[in-house]
Amino acid sequence: MKQTPLIFSIIALVAVAALGIIQLTSNDNGKKKATSGEAVQTTAQAGSIVWFDLDRVLDEYDMANDLRTVVETKVQSIQEEINRRGNKLQSDANKFQSDLNKGLLVRSVAEQRNIKLQEQQNNFNSYAAQKQQEIAEEQQVMMNQIGDAIKTFLDKFNEEHQYAMIIATQGSVLPAPVATGDPDLDVTDAIISGLNDEYVQSKGKGSKPAATDGSKAE
Repeated sequence: MKQTPLIFSIIALVAVAALGIIQLTSNDNGKKKATSGEAVQTTAQAGSIVWFDLDRVLDEYDMANDLRTVVETKVQSIQEEINRRGNKLQSDANKFQSDLNKGLLVRSVAEQRNIKLQEQQNNFNSYAAQKQQEIAEEQQVMMNQIGDAIKTFLDKFNEEHQYAMIIATQGSVLPAPVATGDPDLDVTDAIISGLNDEYVQSKGKGSKPAATDGSKAE
């Protein structure tokens, strides 16, 4: 009997569905890490243009790490389910192909099974695409929450210190926009310390990390 064609790219689909979680930069550049509860003083004078290492802030900000853990847990659960469904679909496709090769199916049965498998594949494609979109949304909400918390803190931070400008720099090979500068104008430690102190205080008042579905903590 002529072999009924199958168009399966299940392994590729599972790999595509696995794409997604944005790992917040974790660069250990040898600098001292600011400790929560430790008051870090800046030496830059009011009116100065100061800068901070955004990579370090994202890496050492406790709220960012907590939110990242929540999102990574969700993504792992989604990926496990995608893998389970993908493996089941692959197993069904392999069994069908084996039965065809052995001549165990009459044409009508083979055609029906082929149609059913194609429907399963379409459903899997839709499910994987939906979950990949959910992962992207989780990531975006997480980054928005972290960005909003940092910006809100920086506004208050500068009300106290009255700097002319606070510049965020990023990158380990050649940081930009600040490739090098006066260490006294680096306020990274003070920002990390302040952010973590605020976060500890918010948790002490019973607040929880903002949920990545956009809802506010109770």
